[in-house]
Amino acid sequence: MSELTDLIEAASAAPGKAGLLKAVIRAADDAVEPEDAVRWLAGLDPAPYDVDVRRFAADFLEDQGETPAALRWLAGDEPKLCLDRAHILLGAGRMGEAAEAYVAAITADPSLKDDELDAKLAPKQAFAGSNVVNLRGPRPAAVGGEDLGSPGNRLGREPKTFADVGGLDDVKKDISRKIIQPFKNPSLFSKFKRKAGGGVLLYGPPGCGKTMIARATAGEVGAAFFSVEIAEVLDMFIGQSEKRLASIFENARAAKPAVLFFDEIEALAARRRFGHSDNGASMVSTFLNEMDGVNATNDGILVLAATNTPWAIDNAFRRPGRFDRVIFIPPPDRDARLAILQMAMKDRPQETVNLEPIAQATSGFSGADLVGLIEEACDFAIEESLDSGEVAPIRQKHLSEATKSRKPTTLEWLSQARNYAKYSNEGGLYDDVTAFLEKHGK
Repeated sequence: MSELTDLIEAASAAPGKAGLLKAVIRAADDAVEPEDAVRWLAGLDPAPYDVDVRRFAADFLEDQGETPAALRWLAGDEPKLCLDRAHILLGAGRMGEAAEAYVAAITADPSLKDDELDAKLAPKQAFAGSNVVNLRGPRPAAVGGEDLGSPGNRLGREPKTFADVGGLDDVKKDISRKIIQPFKNPSLFSKFKRKAGGGVLLYGPPGCGKTMIARATAGEVGAAFFSVEIAEVLDMFIGQSEKRLASIFENARAAKPAVLFFDEIEALAARRRFGHSDNGASMVSTFLNEMDGVNATNDGILVLAATNTPWAIDNAFRRPGRFDRVIFIPPPDRDARLAILQMAMKDRPQETVNLEPIAQATSGFSGADLVGLIEEACDFAIEESLDSGEVAPIRQKHLSEATKSRKPTTLEWLSQARNYAKYSNEGGLYDDVTAFLEKHGK
């Protein structure tokens, strides 16, 4: 066996030994093929290790392109972990989450103030009162020491609401009727034997607002919001992933009313392949049992999930009582695009600009595409500022140039969805997709 393999075995036999873990990482850094160490470290439980070791491991994993695993090693409220997490989230373009982590870091330890993060996250910091609850341990206090579990404050200081979501008016009405009203009027719905909670699956092209809609739904309901990172669930050791998933549901039940949000749900709920060796089948079965409330009641627990690939999810999840409410999140229409552009332009240096033609010219763009367009226009303005030595505002020409240089990223997804809507539309699952394609001629 190689030296690296020997070190991995030794470190596995002595969890919590910082010296052994660091030796594995140093050896992996020097190795031609460090993949075994990367996989081992990505699945290892960080809990037994101190802050410095966790930062060391996260730095290595980030260098190897394993961002979700690196973030798992940086989970927690310790200020230095929050600071490192902010840097990684910023690099991944997750600005809001980066701001939340940075505010948590400097609130707890002002000496950690960072010039780079200050400069790049300043517009976000005012909104960094997080409504995300840590699912793998005691629920933390929100920024400023407020208890996320206390009555009336389960969302932190700045919960998202539908006002923070540009467009998607039809989706908001649908969610209000199917989800929010049962939470707000439980006595009325109970007369009809309808309970608050259940499961809702949001699907659509990447970047069209599924995650934002989920957070805003929690804000409208006034419930604790548990955002589940897939890396927080999956574990390389058999049986551990199922235990983590069960623990997540247990924590949510203790904080109800609560919203559990699973992004990229297909990683946990993929179609089972009976007759094959498939470890995912056990995970799917555990997930279904937790949703059914086999060992505990799920009243007051809403399970929201988002996916770009609904056709990859096991059919059992769409049975009544599970993800029986499926909502299509389409690319924004013209009015929604205009609203998103206006929100993205807010608080940026700008001349008086007309966003109407930009909204008109960006049919098929996702919300993320539109934000990227504004970011590119900012780059043009920054370049102009560097040349002139003074701040040059965003001008109409910058927006026009950015519009011409970008293409919508939703077209590939829509093409794929068209085929599923045509040939695999079981029970009318993709009727909304078909209607959207016919209306917009995609």
